[in-house]
Amino acid sequence: MQVNFHVVTLFPEVIEAYTSASILGRAQKEKILSVKAYQLRDFVTNKWGKADERPYGGGPGMVLQAEPVIRAVESIQKKITKPSVYRRFSKKPKVIITSAGGKPLTNAYAKALTKNKDVIIVCGRYEGIDARAKKILKAEEVSVGPYILTGGEVPALAIIDAAARQIKGVLGRFESLEEGRVAS
Repeated sequence: MQVNFHVVTLFPEVIEAYTSASILGRAQKEKILSVKAYQLRDFVTNKWGKADERPYGGGPGMVLQAEPVIRAVESIQKKITKPSVYRRFSKKPKVIITSAGGKPLTNAYAKALTKNKDVIIVCGRYEGIDARAKKILKAEEVSVGPYILTGGEVPALAIIDAAARQIKGVLGRFESLEEGRVAS
């Protein structure tokens, strides 16, 4: 089964550059997985293309607005969920938000992700994403480590890379997985 990663970001070129090269690029050409990046600003309704604002409940810094994040994810969900009499039996895409305070990324988590046909990853930026988006989308926060990065693109790439290694056919040899050497 092909796993499809959909990444919502302010910097789609970062995602596209990394995932079109090397092992991930080859896996996409062989249709083992796909990675599509979506520009968050395409879902903003103001004339300036501004995607950030002060946190709804107060606090320091800026967060990504809930509304464009929700619109982006719902738009992706609508495109990938084909209407069908069996629709109620189909699995909804998993929605992930990159966050330093989220559930830690492990090999076991990456392997579990590959059971999903579609995974939507929303890249955090600034101080994060308006908490209303996480609640409305029933998204899971995932962290690649106990540190703060400039944005969620590097964590999104780490999630995709770790999951891709778990998909049969992505690596040249099964022994390349090296699962036993890394703690899950």
